[in-house]
Amino acid sequence: MEFSHSAQIWADFPELAAGAAFTTGIAIRDTAVRAVAERTGRFYAVADTQLASSSEAELPQTQAWRRAFTRMGLKPTQYRCASEALLRRYKKERSLPSIHPLVDLCNAISLAYAIPVAVLDIDSVAGALEVRYAEGTESYLAFSGELEHPHAGEVIFADEAGNVHARRWTNRQSALSAVSPATSTVLIVAEAMHETGTADVAALIETVAAEVPAIWPVTVQTGVLRADQSSFRSHAAPGSDQVSCSSGSRRIRSWP
Repeated sequence: MEFSHSAQIWADFPELAAGAAFTTGIAIRDTAVRAVAERTGRFYAVADTQLASSSEAELPQTQAWRRAFTRMGLKPTQYRCASEALLRRYKKERSLPSIHPLVDLCNAISLAYAIPVAVLDIDSVAGALEVRYAEGTESYLAFSGELEHPHAGEVIFADEAGNVHARRWTNRQSALSAVSPATSTVLIVAEAMHETGTADVAALIETVAAEVPAIWPVTVQTGVLRADQSSFRSHAAPGSDQVSCSSGSRRIRSWP
């Protein structure tokens, strides 16, 4: 499995901080559902503390993504990054809907760090996954079932078959690789643009690597990406937690 950002993305957004976690063996079990419900409370508490002193829009994490969206030609109050949207919903409803134990856990972690987190079913991704500018010919499956085509120049998560797994960067994930009860192998991606993003993303990924094995009997492979180490490559090797990060753009196929 390989995940990367294109060289042009790094050139245009040098402040980008990114991290990834990969694991296989995720399953919905009653024990997992209960464990996630028990563990998310402290992440909600962190979000409560942040929201008590400032709105989600005022957080440096959100402000940085709003500036990035503006540079992409998007109105940041119309298209919000995933963490801002989650925080807005949580502030209004004081809870988040349950989707899948892993997604629920990652949403809670996203709230606590105020950083967008994507969880993708890797078995639905064709080859390497890259964050890049769209050509306009790619296909995106919306949750409504409608097939869309991103605008040329839009920042997308795209695989080697031209499938789009997220539109407008951290704004809207595809139904194609959404986690479902049948999901086993996942890639978790966190991205930030704010001043302390590198340290915060690293801490978030460490949190994911600690929380997931506490709920599922799995090994989590992790990596932090930067301009000179822009690719995350991982293999579903039982018992292995080794991961390779490199700056090359070579793509490999090694799906389970």
